[in-house]
Amino acid sequence: MSLLKIFSTYHFSRYYKLILVVWDVVLLNVAITLSYMLRYGNLDLIHDRVRRTIALLLNVFWIFLLLFKDSYRIIRIERIETILLRTFRLLLIHFALTAVFIIVLDYDEISRLRIIYFYTAFFIFLVVFRIVFMKTLKYVRAKGYNYRNVVIVGANATGERMNRILSKDLTYGYRVTGFFDDEIDLDTQLTKPILGGFEDIENYILTEKVDEMYIALHISKIDVINSITALCERYMVRIKFIPDFQQYTKSNRVHITFYGNGNVPVLMLRKEPLEMTLHRLIKKLFDLCFSLFVIVFVFPWLFPILIILIKANSPGPVFFVQQRSGRENESFPCYKFRTMHVNKQADKMQATQDDSRITKIGAFLRRTSMDELPQFINVLLGNMSVVGPRPHMLSHTKQYSELINNFLVRHYAKPGITGWAQVNGLRGETKELADMKNRVEHDIWYIENWSLLLDIKIIWNTVTSIFEGDKNAF
Repeated sequence: MSLLKIFSTYHFSRYYKLILVVWDVVLLNVAITLSYMLRYGNLDLIHDRVRRTIALLLNVFWIFLLLFKDSYRIIRIERIETILLRTFRLLLIHFALTAVFIIVLDYDEISRLRIIYFYTAFFIFLVVFRIVFMKTLKYVRAKGYNYRNVVIVGANATGERMNRILSKDLTYGYRVTGFFDDEIDLDTQLTKPILGGFEDIENYILTEKVDEMYIALHISKIDVINSITALCERYMVRIKFIPDFQQYTKSNRVHITFYGNGNVPVLMLRKEPLEMTLHRLIKKLFDLCFSLFVIVFVFPWLFPILIILIKANSPGPVFFVQQRSGRENESFPCYKFRTMHVNKQADKMQATQDDSRITKIGAFLRRTSMDELPQFINVLLGNMSVVGPRPHMLSHTKQYSELINNFLVRHYAKPGITGWAQVNGLRGETKELADMKNRVEHDIWYIENWSLLLDIKIIWNTVTSIFEGDKNAF
């Protein structure tokens, strides 16, 4: 029997958690052994009581964290980046617990270098394994195994949105067979068949395999919802509800948080990871380290060259300082290398393609994004971040906030030297209002989906785009 059939026939997914926890422990002990060998040049770990104790603690802490934090919950539509971020957080907690116990047990003889070897090796093992595991799981699902049959109750726009989400990628492992409803929304184009009305659901469950049922009905049909819920409980069909948020907002990105020990659900228009103190601290620390690195190792040799070229190319100051909109829409002085001849329109008019105001060296600086380098000083001062929505001129903020309803949402975060919109080609002149709307949507997506890995990805894409060239960089 092939491996793919094993995944399907024996419901292998039931044992993911147990198998993956065991495999994690194997990786952890390989990392322990490897770190010992790298530090001491031998494998005589078994005869060292102190080091055996630490090895045992490392195992106990990791198993406890995996089970307590539910690290191996399998969410079929979860991104690999989210899984890696959760793993990294777990590793930080593991390190903190280990450090505390080493101090409490007064194990001064434990080699700090060996601890570094261990966590480096273990982190690499975990990242590689999780990526390979998720890629394998997606491959298996794409081949038609390890899938779940799904029906949606509610032939309306909400139900169709859920159908499109579950069906857009075979690797999610869902098969939507169709809709049930007594009243079909004729304004919605359904991409799956109507299987029947509410009274046909029970017979369908008895004759066909149904793993999950999604309820996309208005709250006014509470009696129908209760009846279907009881039906699913009776026949062991997992039921999931799609709340009708349209009575509160037209947005489809509502986020739920819980108040009062999880007793009261509260709807929020969007999720903002950077509202968490820990996340803000991580981003701030990354900004400081990255900006200091650039200022210490790049500024001393590159700045003198650029200053000479700018001064030689045209009269005027080296730096261009302009008030721009920052976090919470508060203005701040944004630093750039001057790329234009001194002109009175600099604070009002965007640069356009073949703009006569741009100097020759200015065109080069803009094309390579080196005109933004002084903004690392802004990052160090705390009014900008390395990654975030690009800051606009005050006049443009006023103009577009009146034309685009959610424009000011991008100011929930600090502006950045580069951003998600920029690496997706949305930079430079905005000729049409739609261009700015698209940029705003990307900026809001970044605010709602921030992670340190996403910042690193954006920085990497920014650097590669400098060498590949960007048609909008002018």
